[in-house]
Amino acid sequence: MSHTTAPPSLREFAFGLPKAELHLHLEGTLEPELKFALAARNGVELAEKTVSEVTATYDFTDLTSFLAVYYPAMRVLQTAEDFHDLAWAYLQRAKEHGVVHVEMFFDPQAHTSRGVPFDTVVSGYRRAAVRAQRELGVSAELILCFLRDFSAEYAMATLMEALPYKAWIVGVGLDSDERDNPPAKFAEVFARAKAEGFLTTMHCDIDQAGSLENIRTVIEEIGVDRIDHGTNIVEDPELVELARQRGLGFTCCPVSNSFVTEQMKTDEIVGLLRRGVKVTVNSDDPAYFGAYVADNYIALAEKAGLSHADLAQLAINSFDASWMTPARRTAHVDAVRRYAAEHGVTLPS
Repeated sequence: MSHTTAPPSLREFAFGLPKAELHLHLEGTLEPELKFALAARNGVELAEKTVSEVTATYDFTDLTSFLAVYYPAMRVLQTAEDFHDLAWAYLQRAKEHGVVHVEMFFDPQAHTSRGVPFDTVVSGYRRAAVRAQRELGVSAELILCFLRDFSAEYAMATLMEALPYKAWIVGVGLDSDERDNPPAKFAEVFARAKAEGFLTTMHCDIDQAGSLENIRTVIEEIGVDRIDHGTNIVEDPELVELARQRGLGFTCCPVSNSFVTEQMKTDEIVGLLRRGVKVTVNSDDPAYFGAYVADNYIALAEKAGLSHADLAQLAINSFDASWMTPARRTAHVDAVRRYAAEHGVTLPS
C-alpha cells in the first residue's frame, strides 16, 4: 500500500530548494562584523563602534536614503584580499540558502572613483568565484554594473577598462539612483557592450518617476536580456505580454522592496508569476535588508500565501532567466523537479 509523504515546512523546503540568485550586489553583502574586520586590517576609522550602532544607521525610506549609507561603507574595501573576503563570505552564506548558481553584481566605479584600481576589484572577486566552484560546488559569474549617477562617458571608460577581463565578466548592468538618470543616458554604452559580447541587464527600480517609460525603453529600444526589479511593468498589460513572449527575466527582491517602498510588491510579483512571466526572487543587498535569498522566498510565500509548488516554479524561473548554457540550465531545472517530487510536491509537466 503506497502513501505520499506530506511536504516539509515552507521554510525547510525553501532553504533546500536548488536555486539561482540573479540580483545580488556584492557590496551589499558587507555584514557589520566583516566591515569592522576590514576597517581594522586597513586602518580605517569608523564612526560606529558596535554592530548595533552600524545596524542603527539602516533606516531607509527610499532608494536615495539607502544609497547614502551604502556607498560610504565601501571605503573599508581596499585590497584584492578584501574583495575576495567579501565575496567568499557571501558565497558560503548563499550555499546555506540552496544557491547552486549566482550571477553577482559589482560596482567598479564605487571603488575606482576613490582610487582603487579596477584590477584590484575584479581579481579579488574572481578568485572567490573560482574558489566557490571548487570548494562549494556553486557556480558564480560576475556582472559589471555602471553607476547611473555618474556620466555616460565614465561608464564607457569603465567598459573599456573591463575588456581585458571579458572572460571573467558575463554581462553588464546599470544601478544606483534612477532619478534623472534614465536608461537612454547609457544607450551607447550598452550598444558597445553588446557589440563586445556582453549580456545586458538594467535596474528599473520600483515606483520611480517615469518607471514605466524607463521599462519600455529598456525592452523596446535598448533590448536588454533581463530586467532588475521592474514590477511597475504591470501598469501596461501589453508590455507585460511583450516581456512574456520574449521570455524576459525579472529579478525581484521582495524584502528590499519593503524597505524602499511601503510594501514587498507582492501582488505585482505574484501577478506576473501567474501570467507566465519569468519572475525570480533574490536578496539584493542582504546585509542591509536582513534577508538572504531563501529568507526572501519565505517572506514572499508567507505574505502571498504561496504553495511549495509556487516556490519550486520561482526556482525554475531563476534558472530559466539565468545566463547559463542551455544544457546546464536544463540540468538544474531537472534537479528542481526531482527535489519537488522527493518532497511530495507536484509540479505541472
